[in-house]
Amino acid sequence: MTSIFDKAKELFQRVPVSPTNPQAAKVTPEFRIEDLYESDQPGSSPEKAGLDEKLRQAYFWITNTAIISPFYDIEYNEEPPRTFQLGDRKLEFTLPTGQSYSSFVLIPLLNLAVRGRCLIVGGPGRGKTATAILMGLLAGYSQLEVKRAIQHGQPQMTIADLLGHPLPADMVKAENMSEIRISWRKWLAMRVKIIDEYNRIPTRTQSALLTVLADNYAEILDQIYECPDSAWYLTANDDGGGGTYQVIEALRDRIDIVIRAFHFNTRFLLDLQKRVELAVRPEEMIPEEVIFTADELTIMNKEIRKVRIADSVRRPLEFFCRHFEFFEPASTTLEYMTKDTAKLSGQDFRTLAGEETGKDLVRDLGSQTKNGLSVRKLMTIILFSKALAWFRGAEEVLIEDLRQIIPFVLHDTLSPHLESPFFDEPRHEPYRVDRITWLRKLFDLSCEEYYRLGLQKSDPVVDFEKEFDGGLEGISKAEVEKRMNAIEKQITKMAKSGKIYGHMADDILKLKYFHQRYNNYRRWLKWKK
Repeated sequence: MTSIFDKAKELFQRVPVSPTNPQAAKVTPEFRIEDLYESDQPGSSPEKAGLDEKLRQAYFWITNTAIISPFYDIEYNEEPPRTFQLGDRKLEFTLPTGQSYSSFVLIPLLNLAVRGRCLIVGGPGRGKTATAILMGLLAGYSQLEVKRAIQHGQPQMTIADLLGHPLPADMVKAENMSEIRISWRKWLAMRVKIIDEYNRIPTRTQSALLTVLADNYAEILDQIYECPDSAWYLTANDDGGGGTYQVIEALRDRIDIVIRAFHFNTRFLLDLQKRVELAVRPEEMIPEEVIFTADELTIMNKEIRKVRIADSVRRPLEFFCRHFEFFEPASTTLEYMTKDTAKLSGQDFRTLAGEETGKDLVRDLGSQTKNGLSVRKLMTIILFSKALAWFRGAEEVLIEDLRQIIPFVLHDTLSPHLESPFFDEPRHEPYRVDRITWLRKLFDLSCEEYYRLGLQKSDPVVDFEKEFDGGLEGISKAEVEKRMNAIEKQITKMAKSGKIYGHMADDILKLKYFHQRYNNYRRWLKWKK
């Protein structure tokens, strides 16, 4: 007779033998220590570890068995999808034709692979902490280790509660700070770190947390504890970061990616009934086949970083990112015409934005945001888009990978300027509420403009860049002056458009950079004679 335990194992520990993505199936070689130090020389073709298939197996086990997340908001299509129009608003609903995914499960897995910092937001009981715990279990820790290592945010949390305590005997005997030993908290040494309800932590303790999260070390009484590279999971009950304490801006800025917990689809209530009847929790039955060793996590991270991004994909991304920082009312000097200048001035952004005259503010995508993008966020977009492509078994990043990952990376970064005329259009009203959909629409509009301008075929700045990258050695004074004149003509042509948009501002400043480099070289040629 089959026992309840055997039934539970059959239900919750089953991992299908068939590959999750047959087109991308890879052979898994044995781990070699040399894999950690493999040459990154151009042209090398490193062996694939086959860990992408293992990560996909983990994904499907979580979505179908553990969390039950039957949502496919990260959509891919291999052929035109079937579309439907639903409701009075004629909502466009599609049935994707390619393998698609639930962001609530996929993004935390990608975060584990790249050792990022993921914030999970949503109401109580939506599986935020459970998802984070599963990531710790996938990293090879026991359930007891993971649960004891969770840092639960609460208003009385002190720095000592978070990091550790100085030994009392040393406090009495020590003659200087260096002699005081610290009893560090064990969670600091873990490769997966979980901070539950981080917006309930006092501001002073948040500052200590920031040091660990951003710089991988903890400090008490001049004593330093170096932490390993880790995947971070923070949870909060709302998108705004509000709570018992307002989250400090520097801590929010260090978060790489944000996901929202989905509601439970009650059409899957039978799955919950089985858990009740078998008295089992999925996290107690995690299959060994989807647990990663520390070495496997290291190799996975290394392989993700090697995924290629072609120029044809990077340039539309560059174009998208160029829209947002430029802010003409902030200065009379192009370099200082930025939203950061406006922010540092302390003046009301809405008042300054009202000084924009004559520009098509619907076409100007930068008018939809109050800020631009930091270098950190640009690097995060690149890293997570590589991770998404690698997870799918692809050799390089596609435009669609960028389109799917950007909304989650920029969720807490690009603040919408709701007074922009774009949001006044009735069909755009929902974008005031849903940031994920708005950011994806923003990327779509940017790509439409990129192709409308024909930049995929002819980009003058790219042409100047290729010419410059050829080097200056051996270039004559006459050739240098010819190139400088060409740059001046291009800027004159751009000036005739009458209005400056964000993507144009960065182009003009890049041309100024080339012009100055050529000018310096010309001065050197004159001195040389």
